[in-house]
Amino acid sequence: MSKKICFSGYSCVLMLFLLMFGSCKTRSKTVSGKNDKASEVSKNPALSNSPETLVVMSTDSGDIKIRLYNETPLHRDNFIKLVEKGFYDSLLFHRVISNFMIQGGDPDSKHAQPGQMLGEGDIGYTIPAEFNPQLFHKKGALCAARQGDDVNPQKASSGCQFYIVQGRKLSENDIQQFENRINRPVLNQITDQLLKNPANAKLKEDIARFRQQGNRDSLMIAGKKLDELVLIEYKKTPHYEFSAEQKAAYASIGGTPHLDGSYTVFGEVYEGLAIIDKLGAVPTNKNDRPLKDLRIKKVRVIHYKK
Repeated sequence: MSKKICFSGYSCVLMLFLLMFGSCKTRSKTVSGKNDKASEVSKNPALSNSPETLVVMSTDSGDIKIRLYNETPLHRDNFIKLVEKGFYDSLLFHRVISNFMIQGGDPDSKHAQPGQMLGEGDIGYTIPAEFNPQLFHKKGALCAARQGDDVNPQKASSGCQFYIVQGRKLSENDIQQFENRINRPVLNQITDQLLKNPANAKLKEDIARFRQQGNRDSLMIAGKKLDELVLIEYKKTPHYEFSAEQKAAYASIGGTPHLDGSYTVFGEVYEGLAIIDKLGAVPTNKNDRPLKDLRIKKVRVIHYKK
């Protein structure tokens, strides 16, 4: 399966119900290209004191500068290892979805023919997920691609493929809808438990009967009663909630909140967001591969964490 990012108020609960019834150590050595590193740091002396490892991803459209999070050491150290080996040099951004993300790291893309299907290339190992609620899918987030939950329930990351979030700015209602989407398994479980409760047998029968009769008005009234019961239990049940920081970021710069808690975020772009927007706007084919190759010229470390 391709290493792709596998992608409502409470009235959605009724719709779901009806559907159911209808059916490592940090490296301290000097990176090659020492002069490049010294030059980059001299332009911004503050970089020399950065507590995080910094890398520059040079593309046909310009440089993307990224900080790697210390909170995700397995992903950080693996990325550094591949960068030092020159693994990413000359690879393509092989998958681009406007207002969503740009994806790269497929080793098969280096010499890919025009129109060739990409996304299956790998490096032979995965990395255990490193989820952290403080690291989320805001615009510019560097994240690990992975196989879908059906074959990868542990949500382990690809050893080499990554994506950078472009996303879009979200309204308060958008953010609430995404939160509900993340919590859909919790809502489904609550709904199922309520409908199995003998105390709600009449409500369950009413919903089934109104649906069979095509009585939309009565069905909506019964559905509202079910929604109210679900909401009461939902408030008492542990569930995912966006932090104030997440909500502020998604409203101000944008992102892809529905991926939070499902894909490891291990870094962020600190300079070059305009490049992300430029890359995210290119024409693509039906498989989301850019019609004109977007090549990663070189990736290099310009500063190792202190």
